[in-house]
Amino acid sequence: MRKYFHLLKYHHNFCFLLSLSTLLVKVLDKQNTSIQKLISNFNNYFPLNGRECDELTQRFTERKIKRRQFSLQQGDVCRHFSFVVHGCLKMYAIDKKGKEHNIQFAAENDWVADMSSFYAEMPSQLYIEAVEPTTLLQVKHADLLHLYTNYHKFDHNFRVIIEQKYIELQNRVLQAISSTAEERYACFLKQYPDLANRLPNTQIASYLGVTPEFLSTIRKSLAYKA
Repeated sequence: MRKYFHLLKYHHNFCFLLSLSTLLVKVLDKQNTSIQKLISNFNNYFPLNGRECDELTQRFTERKIKRRQFSLQQGDVCRHFSFVVHGCLKMYAIDKKGKEHNIQFAAENDWVADMSSFYAEMPSQLYIEAVEPTTLLQVKHADLLHLYTNYHKFDHNFRVIIEQKYIELQNRVLQAISSTAEERYACFLKQYPDLANRLPNTQIASYLGVTPEFLSTIRKSLAYKA
């Protein structure tokens, strides 16, 4: 009988370890999938070699955030430059009347950070919030500097990414000055082709600087013309 219980205990421990190992493999597979998406993003610019890919696994950390959870809040220092593996975030400011003004959306294969706060290490005036359950890969300022200093290809890659973000911001300013609401919506569809059906009207309207009702009018007008 004692031998039977000993074997039963051994079997129970073995099953527990097997389940734990299976869970660990699944977690690692998901992390590897996330890293592969990040590597693919970099390979659009200056492809990475094996050693550079290994650095990514050491310098980037995965973070999952729920819908309406913040990645950054006003008054905090932006500590991470974030790559979106899955989901969608919005970066916005709140005016003195408490109204939100969406500045940027970031969905799959896009990057987001308050650049001013991140590089100057000063408190942010912005919020970054998940509009969907989101998985991020994040790099800290010190780790990014390490990549810049030791691997020039990362310096080149991030320079391209930041230049693209600057161009997006410049276009946003020009649209606000000289474009109609219909033209701004057309630019939104061009920049974020997958988000028109994922985001509520209120979020898109905030980005365009119009009311949700006027956005509905714009959509109906475009549908009629089509």
